[in-house]
Amino acid sequence: MERNRLDEKSKRRPSGAAVMRDEVTDALLRAFLEEWASHGYAALSLERVAARAGAGKAAIYRRWPSKVAIAAEAAEKYGKILTDVTDHGTLKGDLEAYLLMLRRALRHRLVGKILPDLYAEASRGSELVPVLRDLSVSRRQGGTSLIERAVARGELRAGIDRELAMDMIPASLYWGMIVTRRRVTRIQLQRLVDALLAGLKAI
Repeated sequence: MERNRLDEKSKRRPSGAAVMRDEVTDALLRAFLEEWASHGYAALSLERVAARAGAGKAAIYRRWPSKVAIAAEAAEKYGKILTDVTDHGTLKGDLEAYLLMLRRALRHRLVGKILPDLYAEASRGSELVPVLRDLSVSRRQGGTSLIERAVARGELRAGIDRELAMDMIPASLYWGMIVTRRRVTRIQLQRLVDALLAGLKAI
């Protein structure tokens, strides 16, 4: 009897501070992104992050050892949803879906501020360089599937420069929406798709 009670106790989840609740983790990540967008990474305060999330600073350090570790997890968790790389049957359909989702992401009030800051920080050789590298590798690996499907369908040649292709596809939209802050309409997006179709067949 006594042994059974001890076994039951050993199976119980720890309570109080030992439990890292998912909702608190999510709140901290959201607060981190809000603070990043508002103040930039260099001026980002973990005290403000904790206060915005309604948690103590200790809750942060139970989950992440540093500010850059939080940035890395946020980039991994949210960065992969920036683009649609599912199969839409044709290269044109794939490009349209990819750019539509990218346009939605770049319109987001947080993404539109965080991405330029991430690139700026990385260009200065900050601790965010590995974060940007991992994010870029992950997104390019996903995007390359779009190219491989088009090659398999015979829409693109097998020897296409895949690295150049992945540079071309998001570049114009990012430049227009983030650098020059232009509004990109559906008609303009369709023209961009047509231009990319011609360009990809030429490389």
